[in-house]
Amino acid sequence: MLRLSKKADYALMAMKHLALRGDRGSSSAREIAEQYDIPIELLAKVLQRLVRRGLLASHQGTRGGYQLARMPLQISVADVIQAIDGPVTVTACSTDEATCDQFAKCNVRDPLWRVRERILAALGECTIAELAADVPAGASQAAVLHRGPERAALR
Repeated sequence: MLRLSKKADYALMAMKHLALRGDRGSSSAREIAEQYDIPIELLAKVLQRLVRRGLLASHQGTRGGYQLARMPLQISVADVIQAIDGPVTVTACSTDEATCDQFAKCNVRDPLWRVRERILAALGECTIAELAADVPAGASQAAVLHRGPERAALR
């Protein structure tokens, strides 16, 4: 099973939170952490990594906090995951590095690379705007954004 890291999960939760805020200003790391029961220290590191990758903008001061650096339609789930976890991999040889002992003779390497490309394409097509639009009727935003770890699995 492929699974997102907790950091990537928290990053997506924060990105959706900020997309839902729209033009209503920025949100602090503390505000987001408290709303979704995320450890503040971990979320602060995740948000800073998203800033360094150009997905978020941060502002200092009393009205400071974080905002999306681009429109939600311009940020893909793949952008967020790769900003946090690095390249998406399916096997040990999913990168261009030939570190596997069976690399030269492997008979599933190329098909699995194609699987990886399909996964990346699917994650690249799904945007933060699409995540933000997915609010089931009668559910609070906190309930929608904070599901159990099984939500993060790609099946």
